[in-house]
Amino acid sequence: MSDFRALFGAVPTVTAEAPGRVNLIGEHTDYNGGFVLPTAIPQRTRVELLPRNGSLVRVWSDVAPDAAKIESYAVGAEARRHNWLDYVQGVTALLIQARHAVRGFDARITSDVPLGSGLSSSASLTVSLMRALRIAFELALDDLTIARLGQSVENEFVGARVGIMDPMAASLADEHTALFLDARNLAYERVALPKGVELVVIHSGAVHRHSVGDYNTRRSECEEACRLLGVRQLRDVGTEDLGRTASLPAPLNRRARHVVTENARVLAAVEAMRTGDLDTLGRLFYASHDSMRDDYEVSIPEIDLLVELARPEKDVFGARLTGGGFGGSVVMLARTGLGRAAAERIAGSYRKRSNYQPKILVPAS
Repeated sequence: MSDFRALFGAVPTVTAEAPGRVNLIGEHTDYNGGFVLPTAIPQRTRVELLPRNGSLVRVWSDVAPDAAKIESYAVGAEARRHNWLDYVQGVTALLIQARHAVRGFDARITSDVPLGSGLSSSASLTVSLMRALRIAFELALDDLTIARLGQSVENEFVGARVGIMDPMAASLADEHTALFLDARNLAYERVALPKGVELVVIHSGAVHRHSVGDYNTRRSECEEACRLLGVRQLRDVGTEDLGRTASLPAPLNRRARHVVTENARVLAAVEAMRTGDLDTLGRLFYASHDSMRDDYEVSIPEIDLLVELARPEKDVFGARLTGGGFGGSVVMLARTGLGRAAAERIAGSYRKRSNYQPKILVPAS
């Protein structure tokens, strides 16, 4: 792997990083003004950076299809290329739009957050880059502003209509607590992970892309459901209103039911975490997955297989698809010290029954 000096003939003056995230529960609720519960994972994106005079930006990334190539553009002249560089261009374009004084730079970006894994590799990239630019150019950016700008990069420049959860998690979450976030007002609280359990994250090997197709369709379906229900966001609909959502035309009735019940599951999960009720927490995981599979229809057979393989495992309390769906990863709640062994059994069975190679990301071997 090329180091910074080999790439750019100098040494970096700034380094910064940001984690990927796994969402414990609360999927597709953030852009509906609801509740989410992510936590950081050990995998991270790292940025080494050297400011330049002028507007030229040169960037190398180990996740680029052509890892031998340095991409370049000019600050203030960003134009979509429909590849990974758009996340970098989007950051400088939005910073300039927000009147932050950014000029050219050289950057080397490395990441061990798997692309298309449902673990927020894109938010990890945008947040780590903004952290580096904040240091390099002494920008007045707090962590919440970085998260907001990260969402805008994906919404306005990349074209992915993601919610606020991913950049908030990349900017504010840690590995020891869950970030209980109200996506409507961005109030958040760190909730300790329960004693006696550890997280398991398995990448299915089936990747997804947020910026295309079905993800944006789901968001449009929620907006149409809101229009028909006469509410601003599905957050404004409670479980007592499920009779109203049931009257919506298909599939809007199912989409709304998922969001409404998922918000309730997040609140119940936070309470279960606080009281250490692991059995209830596990049941909420499975119920969330079933809803994503049947009502929101964002799961795929391979993800469903991983979850089904977890159900008979005595050391696993619950499992569910994590992230936007259409591929990606599952998160499981396992007994402390026994998660890796359970994950290896599940991954081994999955490998035999699917055409994909799974990867156990958490816990580390």
